[in-house]
Amino acid sequence: MNQITPIVRRIDGELSLRVPVHRAEDLTDGGQTARIMLGDQVYQLRITRLGKLILTK
Repeated sequence: MNQITPIVRRIDGELSLRVPVHRAEDLTDGGQTARIMLGDQVYQLRITRLGKLILTK
C-alpha cells in the first residue's frame, strides 16, 4: 500500500488540523462512480477514462 503524506491546513497563518485524505478508488470501491451525501443532497463522483474526477449533483 502506498503511503499518503498528510496535508496540513493553514488557518490565519498558523498550522492547524490535518486535512483528511481519501483515495478516489477507495470511495468508488474499485469502480468508476460513488455517491456522496451532504445533508439531504446526493452527489455523484465519477472517475473518467483519463483519470480525472467529476463531481455532479
